[in-house]
Amino acid sequence: MYSVEVEGNKWKEECGVYGVYSRSAEADVSGMTYLGLYALQHRGQESAGIAITDGAWMDVTRGMGLVNEVFRHQVPHMDNQYIAIGHVRYSTTGSSMLANTQPLMVNYSGGKISLAHNGNLTNATEIRRELEETGTIFQTTIDSEVFVNLIARSRKATVEEKISESLNKIEGAYCLTIMTENKLIGARDPQGFRPLCLGKIGDDTWILSSESCGLDVVGAEFVRDIEPGEMVVIDDDGVKSYKFAEPKLNMCVFEYIYFARPDSVLDGLSVHEARFEMGRVLARETNYKADIVISVPDSGNTAASGYAYESGIPYVEGLVKNRYIGRTFIQPTQKKRDTAVKLKLNAISSAVQGKSVVMIDDSIVRGTTSGKIVRMLRNAGAREIHMCISSPPIVYPCYYGIDTSVRKELIAATKSVEEICEYIGADSLHFLSLDGLKHCMRKLGPDHMCYACFDGGYPIEQKSASPAEHDKYVFEQRKK
Repeated sequence: MYSVEVEGNKWKEECGVYGVYSRSAEADVSGMTYLGLYALQHRGQESAGIAITDGAWMDVTRGMGLVNEVFRHQVPHMDNQYIAIGHVRYSTTGSSMLANTQPLMVNYSGGKISLAHNGNLTNATEIRRELEETGTIFQTTIDSEVFVNLIARSRKATVEEKISESLNKIEGAYCLTIMTENKLIGARDPQGFRPLCLGKIGDDTWILSSESCGLDVVGAEFVRDIEPGEMVVIDDDGVKSYKFAEPKLNMCVFEYIYFARPDSVLDGLSVHEARFEMGRVLARETNYKADIVISVPDSGNTAASGYAYESGIPYVEGLVKNRYIGRTFIQPTQKKRDTAVKLKLNAISSAVQGKSVVMIDDSIVRGTTSGKIVRMLRNAGAREIHMCISSPPIVYPCYYGIDTSVRKELIAATKSVEEICEYIGADSLHFLSLDGLKHCMRKLGPDHMCYACFDGGYPIEQKSASPAEHDKYVFEQRKK
């Protein structure tokens, strides 16, 4: 999933996937999936969907909007249902419309199958073109549909073999939950760009979730992370593991900087712990003398608390967030995004007036929102504003499931730190160093992370440098 549309200060999320398998008579698999998607709402706010099966019938309910909007009347239900998968989406390939919502559901010679995908397939254009030339019909303009067509066309004997063969033709980032009439299947790409974990309740209920917070909400026990290059198959015989590719772990470091919920644990590393350490390292790298530390809520909160802890400068609430406004990137135009910033944040004058302020945020993409926040604090009476960013400058686009910009629109690709500081109107600006960020990842292993957006070291060779090949609407703009 890829896009050229970016909100002024943040990269957009990717998607969230969820799945439940249970033979317990007390388990409500669709209800649990609903709760799981609610916990993963931060990963996608454009659409949501749930697919369910009772072993014979399969049905899917999808809609535009937040989870509680899509299912405001009723969560889908089926007598004797025992498998469900769910998806929350932010559109990064294909338009934001009902036809492109997930889970996808198809009928093929092997039966029925539903699929939900988080990530971005870097060779989807090439594969789709080959499939279309042999007569394959596509119903959507999303890269995820490539999966179901490859599975349906496979001549392998079992569904596990069909999926494994299909995955080995795909390049890029993907975490999948797949449902057949009698199996729940999860898969993670060999690089492990996106997270996926396994949980359980008792002895007969199994759960797949993009993040561990999706397990907590239903009272599930965390079992383990799905390994890169691994496919797990859950049926009445329990959980079976298949390695379809050699693992080459390159987890997206932005999962820890911004995307994941702070209460999640990904590949054994607490997101909260990583962000707190980022703040501590920022304090050591800057050593600013200031009166207060504030954050840009909510994504800067944990790093700001770490900065305050390390520096000894009090951490106070200097910006208040309107909890009823979604993340500003969901607005489709820049004018609406500007209005959303004003609706979403406001400065607390009594907290910042006359003060030298250290303000912590997680990233700067274009810098327009950062400039608005700095001006807001100036108007509220802040004497000095020292801005600290808990990530290095973003210089390169991402091709692995984050909604990003063409490189010329990334402010750090065209301006120096000093020029960015002047552009946003701060008194000083400091980005966390790449070495400092790697220090924060030391428990997981700094060599097991993807830092491509900072240093251009893409784990997968980019076969096409053409922006058109990675455009969000690549399947909608092709010549007929």
